[in-house]
Amino acid sequence: MLVVTGASGKLGRRIVEQLLEVVPANRVGVSVRNPDGASGLAQRGVRVRYGDFAKADSLVSSFEGASQVLIVSSNAAAVGGDPIAQHRNAIDAARAAGAWRIIYTSHMGASSSSAFPPMHTHAATEVMLRDSGTAWTALRNGFYASTIEMMIGDAASSGVLAAPQDGKVAWTAHADLAAAAAAILVDEGRFDGPTPPLTAAEAQDLSDVAAILVELYAKPVERRVVTDEEQAAMMADRGAPPAAVEMTLGMYRAARNGEFAPTDPALSALLRRKPLSVRDVLTKGSDA
Repeated sequence: MLVVTGASGKLGRRIVEQLLEVVPANRVGVSVRNPDGASGLAQRGVRVRYGDFAKADSLVSSFEGASQVLIVSSNAAAVGGDPIAQHRNAIDAARAAGAWRIIYTSHMGASSSSAFPPMHTHAATEVMLRDSGTAWTALRNGFYASTIEMMIGDAASSGVLAAPQDGKVAWTAHADLAAAAAAILVDEGRFDGPTPPLTAAEAQDLSDVAAILVELYAKPVERRVVTDEEQAAMMADRGAPPAAVEMTLGMYRAARNGEFAPTDPALSALLRRKPLSVRDVLTKGSDA
């Protein structure tokens, strides 16, 4: 059985949908904190079980009978939790359940020295996987293109895209990353350890994004650079907590450092087509 965690989330749900196109539903299981939210999958024949990264015992039951477990990375840090501890629980539970391979949604920028704190978690989790004694694959996903919607705000209507100095980023669509994850789950011999960067074909910065908005909306959009301090003040005025402010600034700092700029043909090869572009994502919205 192929077990996917976080199947109620944007990426996990898409991975399950992709799996159901190529394997029978009775070979797919999901581990979710709210089974009622996955009732639609249960009706289609998917095994749905309660599993909470913070409750190790629940994961052992949720992963029962798994040949492979795909761990969608935890966002516990956003609410003051410990994602590394949660990932450790999931890895230990997958081993206890007898899974022969663990797949983890890592990031192209995974590094203990990154300016963007989530990359430290990905790097530490990859070390745990390496030391687990179980076959593993870390999906080095490109930066989620959906983040652009948060970064541009009301730029299309206001005509101003104001944000700190950034850098080129290989913005990559959830839909493409989900399709790649499903393909790797099904092709059991593919990729041992970290994958190559799974990215879109082109890296773009916010000036490029502003130009795309001009094309899409046929109205001028100015890319206005603000200082990190100005960004922090604007976010604080809107009620953002200090941790969220620092996380956002870390993302811009890492982009300036070029941490998310590399591109690679690996995703295109997995998809057997060109990945979605930033323009595609801005046009399709949540469908991408």
